[in-house]
Amino acid sequence: MSSALSDESKRMSIPDVMARKGGEPLVCLTAYTAPMAELLDTHCDILLVGDSVGMVLYGMDTTVGVDIDTMIRHGRAVVRASHSSLVVIDMPFGSYEESPQQAFRNAARIMAETGAQAIKLEGGREMAETIAFLTKRGIPVMAHVGLTPQSVNIIGGFRAQGREKKDWDKHRDDARAVAAAGAFATVLEAVAEPLAAQISEDVANITIGIGASAKCDGQIVVSEDMLGFQAWAPRFVRRYADIASVIGDAVRNYAEDVKSRSFPGPENTFSMKPKAKDEKKK
Repeated sequence: MSSALSDESKRMSIPDVMARKGGEPLVCLTAYTAPMAELLDTHCDILLVGDSVGMVLYGMDTTVGVDIDTMIRHGRAVVRASHSSLVVIDMPFGSYEESPQQAFRNAARIMAETGAQAIKLEGGREMAETIAFLTKRGIPVMAHVGLTPQSVNIIGGFRAQGREKKDWDKHRDDARAVAAAGAFATVLEAVAEPLAAQISEDVANITIGIGASAKCDGQIVVSEDMLGFQAWAPRFVRRYADIASVIGDAVRNYAEDVKSRSFPGPENTFSMKPKAKDEKKK
């Protein structure tokens, strides 16, 4: 067996993920770069190359402006740097909504050019036909219902979903539809806790919560939010570090050393090579 095939055999697989239904929760985080993927890989079951890369790394206000080439570049980096996590890549806005055929072409390109194990797309009942089309053709799909960031212009912002019981049927029907269509997992984003818990018990596929319920089969957050790269983070994020302060302190110390000329020191520079013996004689 080639080293490449041997390495891939160590990764979490789709059946591995599905076997965790109702069992040990799946640990999922976003990754957009090779260094971050390498750090997260040991601790995660799933790495999601999310279209949130547009907001986290490129300063966009929403995910709508992210294109498929961007997702492929970042997806390729994450796959290269990881060895045990299942890698899922978001299909960006406009790359799958037109038709199942469009979705297949773009999903196949993403998987072929990155080596990822699955793709993720947003939408409920309206995407069931597309999900079924993809899964029947060998493309594993992670669905995404509740708050769908690519639809932010329609739903009126980043708002929690299902906080009134009159809205529950829609979200339950969406989750059931994507599961029945063949999605191996469904992200439930910003869904009211009791509704998310009920959906998790109701559907046969894996549920992954983000601002949903601890009763989901797994949890995901944006890594940079969890690590404290910025002062603000969504309510559903728990901070496990304050990386912004660490970076700020490091850069301030660097700046002071540069200004005082204490950096670079002798240990950071290169001296001249000693002259050879024959050169000394001359």
